[in-house]
Amino acid sequence: MGPHRKALRTTAVGAVSATLVAGTALGLAPTAQAAPHPVRFVDIAGEGGTVLKANVVTPSDAAATARYPLLVMPTSWGLPQIEYLAQAQKLADSGYVVVTYNVRGFWQSGGEIEVAGPPDVADASKVIDWALAHTPADPAHVGMAGVSYGAGISLLTAAHDERVRAVASLSGWADLIGSIYAGRTQHLQAAAVLDGASIVTGRQGAEVRAVFDDFYSSNLAKEPELIAWGKKRSAVTYVDRINRNGTAVMLANAWGDSVFPPNQSADFYEKLTGPKRLELRPGDHATAELTGLFGLPNDVWKSTARWFDHHLRGEDNGIDREPPVRLKSRSAGPYEDYADWKSAGATERKIALADSRTIRAGVNSGADGGVVFLSSILDQVAQVPPMASIPLLPRRWAAVWQSEKYRSAQQVRGTARLHTTLTPTKESGTLVAHLYDVGPLGLGKLVSHAPYTFHGRTPGEPFGVDLELYSTAYDVPAGHRLALVVDTVDPLYIEHNPSGAQLTFSSPANDPSYVSVPLREQ
Repeated sequence: MGPHRKALRTTAVGAVSATLVAGTALGLAPTAQAAPHPVRFVDIAGEGGTVLKANVVTPSDAAATARYPLLVMPTSWGLPQIEYLAQAQKLADSGYVVVTYNVRGFWQSGGEIEVAGPPDVADASKVIDWALAHTPADPAHVGMAGVSYGAGISLLTAAHDERVRAVASLSGWADLIGSIYAGRTQHLQAAAVLDGASIVTGRQGAEVRAVFDDFYSSNLAKEPELIAWGKKRSAVTYVDRINRNGTAVMLANAWGDSVFPPNQSADFYEKLTGPKRLELRPGDHATAELTGLFGLPNDVWKSTARWFDHHLRGEDNGIDREPPVRLKSRSAGPYEDYADWKSAGATERKIALADSRTIRAGVNSGADGGVVFLSSILDQVAQVPPMASIPLLPRRWAAVWQSEKYRSAQQVRGTARLHTTLTPTKESGTLVAHLYDVGPLGLGKLVSHAPYTFHGRTPGEPFGVDLELYSTAYDVPAGHRLALVVDTVDPLYIEHNPSGAQLTFSSPANDPSYVSVPLREQ
């Protein structure tokens, strides 16, 4: 099955997923109806007069002359405007004016989907304008928050509208290209879910449809345009503006986020110079925040409320004095706090990738990253990540290296890095590196992975490969090994391996190959 046919098939799966997610959000409606604060359903004129369907919740004891901090919350991709009502009620209880709105192109809002383009950013500013004119909102204390799509729009708006003093980005992105095109590889299943959801719940314009089609077809001639399109929609492009504005930024993501991997959030966090906080937990895209959307106790939303209480309401709740990086291992255990991101994996241990390995391309060896959403949710709920029997992996299709058995537990924290020398037989190719925790019987549990694609290489000529695997927190038990498995096919991604291609991995004496694993100091 070719890449385009696989994309179409997966898009159908994504459309079904979108319908189910939307149904879940609609289930929040009874919560909103039973809540004590009245909800106003209003129309707000966005950029160019586009109608945005919105909800307004204000403190129940609002006095005629009182002013309250404002929180603006754009909806997630494919979800309706009632998405945040349970949290909006709680925030109104705490003294906020909350305006949630359906982004353009989805559900009953007007316009076409812009994928966080300039019209979406302009819309957010128009919503702020409207709230300041029609609610008891304080113009000096404005914040934005959102999950997924709403998170990305919130960050971008903070870069373009200096009135936004604080942001909580939940399961969002800071680098769109570094998310769905990381390693110069199309993240097929993630893109197809987004595509399918937008077809079911929104209206795609010609530009967005062309972007998806070029993405699926691996149109290299359009690659520069795709990258420029993505950079315009990435907060990291405007990080200097956010820093200049002094915006307080909280980032919360999940280790297994199959749409926006945690690396790009951690990289963005490192570039911020103002008040900042980074929280990473087990789970997949938006699953860590999900229970909070039903009004249930939730760590992510608790941190979000504390972040705004301090930076918008001036509450001395201590969040500014806490270590700003908070992580939770996928292997259970309490939260861990660090002074900065690099301190989490302060010790690095290298696994030598000695000897030469040659593999044939085009066949899934059995080592892969699982299924979008399903695999990471299973890991979150039951600590059952994708698995593979390492001894049984066919060496014709997979290159395998293993560490020694560890005498004590190894707490992997951060970003593992692969460095190797690759010699291809074709000018293009894709490889996927998988890091496994291997038990005594040879069963490997996936710790991390990442894809890498190359084009325009001279066949038979070696070149260096440096690849960051997706950041994670995972505890390898004593008596286990770590194994690096490299093959060429993973259903999560579009692969670019011509028929008959082979890849040879070597470790020259003057440039040895290795995988560097970040470990927590014990």
